[in-house]
Amino acid sequence: MRRSSIFVVLGLLLALTVGCTNKKSSNPLANVGSKQPDKVLFDRAMDAMKHNRFDVARMTLQTLINTYPDSEFIARAKLGVADSWYAEGGTTALQQAEIEYKDFKTFFPNMPEAAEAQLKVANIHYEQMEKPDRDFTHAMRAEDEYRALIQEYPDSKLVPRAKQRLREVQEVLADREYAIGRFYYLRLAYPAAIARLKTLVERYPLYSGADESLFLLGQAYEGEVNAIRKNARLNEVIKTRMIEDLTKSAADAYAKIITRYPAMDRAVDAKERLEAMHQPVPRPTRAALENNKKEVASRQEAGLMSTMLSGFEKHPDVAKAAHVGDPTLVDPEPVTALGVVRQMTTAAQGGGASEKLGVETIRGTDVPNQPAPRSDAPVATGDAAAGTPAAQAVSQIGAQGAPATAELKATVADPNELKPNVEPDPAALPPLQQTNELEGGGTSSSSASGAPPKAEEMAEISSSQKKKKKGLKKLNPF
Repeated sequence: MRRSSIFVVLGLLLALTVGCTNKKSSNPLANVGSKQPDKVLFDRAMDAMKHNRFDVARMTLQTLINTYPDSEFIARAKLGVADSWYAEGGTTALQQAEIEYKDFKTFFPNMPEAAEAQLKVANIHYEQMEKPDRDFTHAMRAEDEYRALIQEYPDSKLVPRAKQRLREVQEVLADREYAIGRFYYLRLAYPAAIARLKTLVERYPLYSGADESLFLLGQAYEGEVNAIRKNARLNEVIKTRMIEDLTKSAADAYAKIITRYPAMDRAVDAKERLEAMHQPVPRPTRAALENNKKEVASRQEAGLMSTMLSGFEKHPDVAKAAHVGDPTLVDPEPVTALGVVRQMTTAAQGGGASEKLGVETIRGTDVPNQPAPRSDAPVATGDAAAGTPAAQAVSQIGAQGAPATAELKATVADPNELKPNVEPDPAALPPLQQTNELEGGGTSSSSASGAPPKAEEMAEISSSQKKKKKGLKKLNPF
């Protein structure tokens, strides 16, 4: 009995030992095998990600990248680092996530995950996008990133999702442009309003308020017409040309509502304005009507709760964005207020204004050079002047049909021009000397009489001037 009990105890100990050994071998990572340590690290990182231990996940993935640079999990590890920053959230984390995603695209541009990385970069800015009346930096960045995804990876399965997000972003940007254009319109700054609204309808044709934008554009053109009619300083011909050009532009804006957006509310108002302006009213095609109906039906209306809480939310409401149609991938050239003013100026000039200079050529025979006139040369008059070379040149040019503005005249000596250095004529009178009148004194008798002064008088005047100058110097304390 004693021996049997010993054997039983030994059997129990052996069974317990075997049981403990089997428990150790039931490690969930044991089936990976010691030949794939990189996969062990990758699985640990993914497990940490599921439990929101993002720091542990990044450290594990970075260890995998540094230790096994040739592993088949390198690409997934780098994408996992970016995903950990993206899942963590926050401004700083999202900035770091964008950097990591772009690094992944740089190192692995041909992998299918590259399109996913690009989509994540666009989503980072989409999630930080604010309302139309606030900072639009993230909205512009999101538009650029979604466009890059569609253009760089046209065959990706993520393209439909990117297009829908792009429509929503462009809805927000279009709302902003409309608000600015309406602001200028209400303040009667019509060229600025025209520039904003025209850029809006050309850049964002899927905008839910495109018909309203076109109608306001037509109203801005009509407002400019009324302002020009009240301007009394403009020439009537110029005024008529400008009014005709602006009226045509307003009619084009109203006509586009009818042809492009016939199923929207402003189509009826546009027709009434065209009839009031005595302009032709176009008819929309059946295809345009069907496409516009699809666009209107794809939009959603914001609910009552969303409308009430919209004032407390940072993210804009994109329910009105269309779900059909291709968004604009390349922006057309924007219209500026200066460009609108230049267009009106060109219309005022009859549409043929040119900034190039014109040169008019006058044909005629060359006239030989004449000697320089002398001051002592007699001036020809009457029949004598007709025989001078200058007079002959005038008659010759006039006979050949030269314009009146090119008529030459006989050269007459100017008494104020400088004279050449010539020997004085002994028969000529000496020049008159101008003297300043002194207080209490007068001019000499010879000056008053108009006769030339004599040598004695000149010496006396010179000595008196010197005395006066000395007296003035004495009075000056400085």
